[in-house]
Amino acid sequence: MRHSIQFQHYKPNIDLLMFLQSSQYSSHVVWYIVLNMDVERQETPEWLDSDSCQKCEEPFFWNFKQMWDSKKIGLRQHHCWKCGKAESSKCSSKHSSIPLMGFEFEVRVCDSCQEAITVEERAPTATFHDNKHNIVHVHFDATRGWLLTSGTDKVIKLWNMTPVVS
Repeated sequence: MRHSIQFQHYKPNIDLLMFLQSSQYSSHVVWYIVLNMDVERQETPEWLDSDSCQKCEEPFFWNFKQMWDSKKIGLRQHHCWKCGKAESSKCSSKHSSIPLMGFEFEVRVCDSCQEAITVEERAPTATFHDNKHNIVHVHFDATRGWLLTSGTDKVIKLWNMTPVVS
């Protein structure tokens, strides 16, 4: 089975990725983030193009003709991360996490999508653990459940991962 996950809005950025085939979990550097890869994920939508808000129809700032005709100053364009519509800031003023799409942290969503996102859809699919050092190499021993990390600070750490991946 193929998984397509977008790692968006992770702070700090993801520098290293390790996939543990035997356990269906995935991890990353300074913070190790354990993602449950067995969860059924949703594909992220394509962002739609528009010269005006797809909800209130107010013009975006590059749409000079509609701005002139309606005698209004153009608005900045935003996109809903859930449905992909191009909307103004007043029509997409909400924020929500959407872990099933790979957004463990809150992203901008339109008002209608905010109302439609259920509590179950907001449930995290990842756990975050602070490594306390920048990791440059990682090795996982699946038989023992140990994770070996070495960092830029030349420190080697051995982690018992059995509570996390079991």
